[in-house]
Formats: sequence, structure tokens, C-alpha cells
Amino acid sequence: MAELSNSQLLRHYLASIAYHAQKAIRDAPTGYWTFTPGNQVRTPELIVRHMTSVLGYARTFFVGGVYRPAVLPTIQAEIDRFHEVLEDLGRLLNSDSELHQITENQLLQGPLSDVMTHIGQLSLLRRLHGSPVPPENFIYADIKGTRLGKDQPEPQAPDKQWPESPTV
Repeated sequence: MAELSNSQLLRHYLASIAYHAQKAIRDAPTGYWTFTPGNQVRTPELIVRHMTSVLGYARTFFVGGVYRPAVLPTIQAEIDRFHEVLEDLGRLLNSDSELHQITENQLLQGPLSDVMTHIGQLSLLRRLHGSPVPPENFIYADIKGTRLGKDQPEPQAPDKQWPESPTV
């Protein structure tokens, strides 16, 4: 198997973010987006906006400036913007653009890992809301570094039975 460059690995991680994010929010019921279990926990809508902000922050290490996303009128617009920023970051990784002030390892351990943590929060909030995300074996997921948009494939190896299934 050919060894991947750091930028190829980072791009694959971005594709993993895209895949996991869509898995966490696919078919989410309407009330989910404003759900909160209390204790000042961010709603799923706020988490998606925060994830966009974190990716926008990561992008500033390539292009400079600051990134503060404005509130958009719908959750679909928020999701679209999240994937647009993710795709832009992927383009920067594929280009001759250089990271400034941080290393590729810091990009991974900081903002990219932070976004993946927030995707886990989206999944947990789905469970608490009563619409759990079906499990799958992610090793076999169809994740490609060229696919960073919201159109992600269905699971390749979903768990056939799971105790938390709403249909049990």
C-alpha cells in the first residue's frame, strides 16, 4: 500500500468529518435542532455553527484573518455552510498554500479533532432526543478524501441489530 502524505491524510480526516457529520444528522427530526438537555448545553443547531467556526478558524492558518460565522436563517443553510467551509479547507490542503504559525499535527490535534468531538455530541444529543443514530463499523465506511460535501453514502457495514433501535 502506498504511503500517504500528511496533506492526503489530513484531507482523508476532513472526509471522515464530513461522513461522520452527515451520519449524525441524517434524518434528524425537526425538533432535534433546538433540543437541549439543560445545563447550558449547546443545541445541535449551535453545535453545527460552532463546528463551522472551528473549521473557519483552521482555515485562517492558511489565509489569515479571522472567521466569525453569522447566524443563518435555517439549519439547512448552516449545514450547507459547514460543508462549504470544510470543502474550502480541503482545497487549501490540496493546493500549494502553506500553514502559518502551526504545524499539520497541530491542525489535526486542535481544530480538526475538536470538530470530530462535536460530531460525537450531535450523536449523543440524538440519543437523548429519542432518535439515536444507528451504529456501523466505520472501518468499512465509504470515505473518500475527494468527498467533503453533504452528499455522503449510506453505511457499508451497518449493525443489523442494536439494542437502542427505536423499532425494538
